[in-house]
Amino acid sequence: MTDNTVSNSDLASLFECPVCFNHVLPPITQCQSGHLVCSECRSRLTHCPTCRVPLTAVRNLAMERVADLVLFPCRYASSGCGATVPPTEKVDHEEQCEFRPCRCPCPGASCEWQGAMDAVVPHVMQHYNNSVITLEGEVVVFLAVNINLAGTLDWVMVQSCFGSQFLLILEKLEIHDGYQKFFAAVQLIGTREQAEHFTYRLELNGTRRRLMWEATPLSIHERIETAFLNCDCLVFYPRVGELFAENGDLSINVTISMT
Repeated sequence: MTDNTVSNSDLASLFECPVCFNHVLPPITQCQSGHLVCSECRSRLTHCPTCRVPLTAVRNLAMERVADLVLFPCRYASSGCGATVPPTEKVDHEEQCEFRPCRCPCPGASCEWQGAMDAVVPHVMQHYNNSVITLEGEVVVFLAVNINLAGTLDWVMVQSCFGSQFLLILEKLEIHDGYQKFFAAVQLIGTREQAEHFTYRLELNGTRRRLMWEATPLSIHERIETAFLNCDCLVFYPRVGELFAENGDLSINVTISMT
């Protein structure tokens, strides 16, 4: 007697987008001939990539019902992820997936590098010609030297604690008409979900003065430029920095704690 059972992988293959080879997820639309394309590619197309007839907005409700029965592999399966998830959880899983490629975190860089999480620190070291300071411990003091130099400047530190690695990024940027500000934040080399388990605190201490910022670290998957643009970080003017600096060098106390 022949076994007519269809495997989950066989069903998932029916939903492969012919353009990007990712999976077509509900809501699923089709061309006049019934071919499918994912919503991301659909937004850039006017004709079906399979048969070249015009694409329509007609829903394929039957395939949507089938999709609800399928466990789809993560798009980062080729990088090592073995998870299979229902269509309603696929986007969230891939957003948090530890195998999702990381972009270059170096500030101000036009670097197109992408790689695994365990390759981030080696890449940062290479980018800065191995001049990046690495410190261990939950509480460290980072020294940013020569903060009074003109122009856009940046400093990067790697901090290791709680079995994780964090990046402190300090950048001096021109905001408008020659005025500059310092921006500083911490990134966890991990997912957003993992970052939620930590809090970081940045402190500038001087004579009868203290400036402090405390927040959840950014994930390495989040763009630090966005945090700087939204001022969701430690922000201060150069004249404020001078109040805490000594001979042009600025000490920043960095504390990482688990929540």
